[in-house]
Amino acid sequence: MKNQKAFLFVGILAAATLILASCGGGEKAAREKARLDSIRVADSIAVEQRKADSIAALPKPIAVFVMNTPNLSTLKAALDAGELTSVFEGADAYTLFAPTNDAFGAVQSTVDMLLKAENKSKLQSVLKYHVVAGTVKAADLSNGQELTTLQGEKLKVEIKDGKVFVGGAEVINPDVAVNNGVIHMTNKVLVPKKL
Repeated sequence: MKNQKAFLFVGILAAATLILASCGGGEKAAREKARLDSIRVADSIAVEQRKADSIAALPKPIAVFVMNTPNLSTLKAALDAGELTSVFEGADAYTLFAPTNDAFGAVQSTVDMLLKAENKSKLQSVLKYHVVAGTVKAADLSNGQELTTLQGEKLKVEIKDGKVFVGGAEVINPDVAVNNGVIHMTNKVLVPKKL
């Protein structure tokens, strides 16, 4: 809509300039001025459109990405129940190893137990076991590396046949860009030893 109004304005400006020029005799100079004015306005519109497009394309925070990803709806429910969603809305950078709905479904009885109000601290422990402070991309991981989780225990990295495993879970969708870290979607729920 903005673009249409701007182009209409450019057209009116060009027509008015041509009319005025034809009345005064400096037709060639007026046409050149109208052409340059049109280019300037069009360039300005293009710059504003690129700015708007780049803002819309910015990745969202971890919490928003999880909330808007259907395959992470169980993780979203767990973060909400554990009152940890707000942690992933801020500017602090995290790496989240995010189990898919299928991963949670494979341990449904454990999930059901953890989602009970009386087990909130255990749920928080499990969720924090999936998170590392800072941004760790898949290319930064090396075989045998240990990552310290927010829960306090370590996750061991294993790389075999070109696949990355963290704590025994395979990273099935690495390096999902978010504006406060990175998400690696996994095929398994990680459970800390101290639960």
